[in-house]
Amino acid sequence: MSLPVKATLLSGIPLLIMTAIGIALIAQGKSADGRSTLAVGVIIAAVAGSSVIYQIGGWDLRRQSLAHFAIMLVTVLPALLLSGWFPLDSISGYFVVIAAFLAAGLVLWISFYLIFTKVVPRKADSSDAVRMP
Repeated sequence: MSLPVKATLLSGIPLLIMTAIGIALIAQGKSADGRSTLAVGVIIAAVAGSSVIYQIGGWDLRRQSLAHFAIMLVTVLPALLLSGWFPLDSISGYFVVIAAFLAAGLVLWISFYLIFTKVVPRKADSSDAVRMP
């Protein structure tokens, strides 16, 4: 299966499900719950869909990580800002969201780096890797 198809399936399925649930909640008058559910759907879809970046064999870890961060920056960060989970009545509220986004991303990146390099070492010539320019 090609990476674009895999990314579309990985992101599209949870996004459709969570969007349907979010719309149903909003229709029931539970707008805060609906908005939260939509935000979670966007976050799940972005993380799941962008995970295929790490299967591109021609890219080094730095390039993969930067591409993943860029995708998270334009999807997850706005979802967090629009979710209603954080008070955004002052500029410090925005800084808290950005700091939480960066801190969580750093902790997760380091954790997965350690897991995949120390606990589950990858084969150098993985047959799953897709060569990209």
